Amino acid sequence: MALVTLACPIKGADVTWQDAPDLRVEDASGLLDAGRAATMLAALGVVLRGRISVAPDLSPGGGAGMSTAALVALARAVGASEDRIAQACLAAEGAVDPLMLDRPDAVVWAPRAAKVLTALPPPPAATIIGGFWGPPERTDANDMRFPPVGDLIAQWTLGPDLPAAAAIATTSAERTTALRGPSGDPTAALATRLGALGWARSHTGPARALVFSPDDVPTGAEAALTQAGFTDVFSFKTGGRP
Repeated sequence: MALVTLACPIKGADVTWQDAPDLRVEDASGLLDAGRAATMLAALGVVLRGRISVAPDLSPGGGAGMSTAALVALARAVGASEDRIAQACLAAEGAVDPLMLDRPDAVVWAPRAAKVLTALPPPPAATIIGGFWGPPERTDANDMRFPPVGDLIAQWTLGPDLPAAAAIATTSAERTTALRGPSGDPTAALATRLGALGWARSHTGPARALVFSPDDVPTGAEAALTQAGFTDVFSFKTGGRP
């Protein structure tokens, strides 16, 4: 399995670490338990101690990368070496987003191996309006039921402009929905109604995104998603090339 990440610079997980004689995790969201924290710290070569506080911006199981974000934040809170973070995340959860990279959206990433397969041109600048549609679904590291996207990655390596990039994302999303469901997803219809260039979805979980030109976002788009049953609706800017 390989993927290209839609980077969201305004959402993540806040993790603090304070020295303490034992290991304790305080996380009302249920995102990071003591067992996974201990595995992460051991893989980083850090002593298994301290009081860890976790506060994610989005709910677990949304497909928005909160699990990896929390682990990366934990690694940085304890001062771990950057070159150990990806493999430590893999040890802790088995499927990893490239959030430890400076440009997670400029690589083809193998999440079950936590490594870069190849570099890509950064995506074009866009405004994203997204949220969650459907119930949470935590990633299963043994789940390999994903559609092939080799042809789409080949197109992406050419550095597509925003309309072409949005079309690639749409095709990928349609393939995932055809294979995995769920039925009744209103995202494609909303994209058409609101004049979006395309749409994207998480491979697992309910995260959905409409892709717009940075200067052409219709008024009321966020309200339209909320009315369609989306939760945690928000907008952000992503991409951009030098």
